[in-house]
Amino acid sequence: MNHLIFGGSGFIGTHLKRYIKETLSLKDNVYSFDLKKKVSDDFEILDVRKAINLKLDNARNSVIYNLAAVHTTPGHPDHEYFEANVFGAQNVCDFARQNNIQTIVFTSSIAPYGASEDYKTEETLPMPNTPYGISKLTAEYIHKLWQAEDPSNRRLIIVRPGVVFGKQEGGNFTRLYNSLKKGFFFYPGRKDTIKSSVYVKDVVRILYETGQMEKPGHVTYNLTYYPAPTIEEICVTMAEATRIKAPKVLVPGWALKSAAGSAYFGARILGKNISGIHPDRVKKLMISTNISGEKLKLSPYKLQFSLREALEDWYRDCENIELY
Repeated sequence: MNHLIFGGSGFIGTHLKRYIKETLSLKDNVYSFDLKKKVSDDFEILDVRKAINLKLDNARNSVIYNLAAVHTTPGHPDHEYFEANVFGAQNVCDFARQNNIQTIVFTSSIAPYGASEDYKTEETLPMPNTPYGISKLTAEYIHKLWQAEDPSNRRLIIVRPGVVFGKQEGGNFTRLYNSLKKGFFFYPGRKDTIKSSVYVKDVVRILYETGQMEKPGHVTYNLTYYPAPTIEEICVTMAEATRIKAPKVLVPGWALKSAAGSAYFGARILGKNISGIHPDRVKKLMISTNISGEKLKLSPYKLQFSLREALEDWYRDCENIELY
């Protein structure tokens, strides 16, 4: 069997390739494709925004893992989300059609649900309110159209992960840890903001297992802890797992947004980029991502790492020095 990872040089793709190679038989092949180097050097250059013309032996006997996306928000002009995520979905599905590939595992996002405090399950009506969320929901429908063309044989697994964290993530959890370690983190307006999240080692295992075990049809899973933790639970658990001090100070949200805005736009005027400081990031930090992981918990693919176990495992992977 061939395992085709589109978006394979990124954070999740690199972990997925490693996991599959450790799990599969010697007869299986793993191919990783990406537009440019992100985390891993071991990949072939391929732009999913263009028609995919790969020549593979026994291509029909393949599983596609579609991770390719422009996803950092804020961070890109609106058109880039649509070009990569919508054209990418169409071209990946066309490639599957042309080669009679029957299984696609598509990594979507919780962004299609939209930003609100409401509790959301897989059955909640999506209401995306960002270009990224709209592009990912469109990509989901493109994949569903592909599956509906041959519903008795094609298998589509859509996963919507919360914040994915782990070694070499370089994102929200890494920024949080660095702020905690330096004593710069303050709770923005509240401590009970719910933040759906999941460990990367659980994510890649689920991607692989669903691609092997699901029957023809399509299924969607939210990938997050159930119940999802609050920002205070994440901070306290991270501090305990890495032996640093937990934050205690709560700053009014308006004050933090004002400070972030002044720092960000002041840096822009000076021609500098302050990584991680953006008023929109502070705003996101104050809004819950209250996503249900109950369906996943009741499935054969339930999470194997608790939040504490995941953070401790990540810390061990970094030689118990610091999270990176």
